[in-house]
Amino acid sequence: MRNIHILCVGRLKEKFYTDAVSEYSKRLGAYCDLRVTELAEERLPQNPSQAQIDAALSKEAAAIRAKLPPGSAVVALCVEGKLRSSEELAALMEDWATDAAKHLVFLIGGSYGLDEGLKREARMRLSMSPMTFPHHLARVMLLEQIYRAFKISEGSSYHK
Repeated sequence: MRNIHILCVGRLKEKFYTDAVSEYSKRLGAYCDLRVTELAEERLPQNPSQAQIDAALSKEAAAIRAKLPPGSAVVALCVEGKLRSSEELAALMEDWATDAAKHLVFLIGGSYGLDEGLKREARMRLSMSPMTFPHHLARVMLLEQIYRAFKISEGSSYHK
């Protein structure tokens, strides 16, 4: 069984997000060992300077690195990442399941995204869309796409 970790900056508070995450986590239990880890988002003033944002992203990156399991293949979700179809993601996940990485880790940043150094270290940068979404919604969307990837790989009718 594949080990999939989602490391998220920020905590879900809204019930509709937590319910959706719970539902997809339950569904994914049949396909992988899923772990979702929430990390604290650094507090910033109302109108932070770029230096303050960079310092906060650096602290968040250190917290993320501390949670990365050894032998991880890391995928950073970011707007400048590559757009992939659901079928392409399924194929990539199948390929990654056969390589030496023991864990597939997806990173979701907070309000200001992810640290540049962290994104450079990732195996891949993935964009969900050129549109902007709340980072909490990105978690739900990612879980659904991971579930869809498993369903595509098994030839299920879920993906139409």
